Amino acid sequence: MNWLAKINLSTVVTRLGTFRSAILLLGIIIISLFCGYRIGNFYHGYQVQTLALQKSRLDTLYQNIVEKSQRLNTLEVELEVERMANQRSQKVLKSIEQKHFQVKKDLAFYEKIMAPEKQANGLVIDDVNLTKTGSPNHYRFQVILVQQLLRKRFAKGFVELSITGSLNGKPTNIPLTKLSAITKQDLSFSFQYFQMISGELTLPENFIAEKISVSVILPKGKWQEYNRVDESYLWQKALENIAQSSP
Repeated sequence: MNWLAKINLSTVVTRLGTFRSAILLLGIIIISLFCGYRIGNFYHGYQVQTLALQKSRLDTLYQNIVEKSQRLNTLEVELEVERMANQRSQKVLKSIEQKHFQVKKDLAFYEKIMAPEKQANGLVIDDVNLTKTGSPNHYRFQVILVQQLLRKRFAKGFVELSITGSLNGKPTNIPLTKLSAITKQDLSFSFQYFQMISGELTLPENFIAEKISVSVILPKGKWQEYNRVDESYLWQKALENIAQSSP
């Protein structure tokens, strides 16, 4: 490789002459420019191709985004339509339930009129309602009595209540007198058309109420014969009566 070190411009000019040296230098310059041009074109074409590929990918992504956005808007519209339809269905269902409940109430009323075994001398138990209070196991009760005779005299008597359920896993029946401070006088009635008897009661702990039993007793008197009506109501149904009758 020492011979390469001895080659310099002066040596080339001396051996080839000035003209040939100029021709050689010009050829080297032309070859270098041509190679640079070709290499530049190659990389330029590569970059153009790469940019075109990236642009195609971006166009595809933008198109996908547009399609997804359109699909999302469509789904949002469909969801809103379904929500509005569901609201309308809920309103219709609530209206139907209220009408159904009213029909059941009316039917029960007429059944009491047409069923002599469920009335005492025209006196019937129209309804029994229970309401929760803010205290645990504490409830308010209402017993609504109606006299349905065309020629009405004052109906006089009293009401007895008891709660049937499970206490510590055992069947138990507890009279109202053990659940409330209410007296027999508070449970007495004397009316010509209707009367509401109300009070409060507290259930024992670990007691699961299942049924409330109501007895309407008309003692023998000057203007009435002895009669008695006994009815039982599911505890949960009596609780639901207040909620269902509310608008």
